[in-house]
Amino acid sequence: MEKEKTELGYIHVYTGDGKGKTTAALGLALRAVGHGMNVYMIQFMKGDINYGELKAAEALTNLTIVQFGRATFVDYENPAEEDRELAQSALKHALDVMGSGEPDVLVLDELNVAVDFRLISVEDVLGLLDAKPGDMEIVITGRNAHEKIIARADYVTDMVKKKHPFDSGTLGRLGIEH
Repeated sequence: MEKEKTELGYIHVYTGDGKGKTTAALGLALRAVGHGMNVYMIQFMKGDINYGELKAAEALTNLTIVQFGRATFVDYENPAEEDRELAQSALKHALDVMGSGEPDVLVLDELNVAVDFRLISVEDVLGLLDAKPGDMEIVITGRNAHEKIIARADYVTDMVKKKHPFDSGTLGRLGIEH
């Protein structure tokens, strides 16, 4: 495992308006867990919702998921102070987790959205990436990834929506979208 760990250290970005950014990050996390790696996922802007991945993570000893958000949507034009505080707490927690050196893979779910909603500055995210241990893989998800985050990443995947049931009124479905 030590040889494999020294091969880690890349930054991934999953962005775009298509479905599958968090799902792709969870797929990578599941693969890493299957190889004995420790994975830590911090969900920005998500909380108090019955996401299936939270239940699945309970069965895996080396996958931890924590949420920093409310159950409501954040108002893009006028984010609540509580949303800013939760996003800042999530960012601080990410720094603490990185400093512990524990996870092999750190997933920062919806971090791009937190930047886009001006809950966190792109400079703070770049500072977080500067503090990344050299052997820790980082995965950042969320639509509207900032160009500076894209420039810093090693992998960038843009999920493009061609068609989605939401466009014709179907809401998110348990086990499929959340």
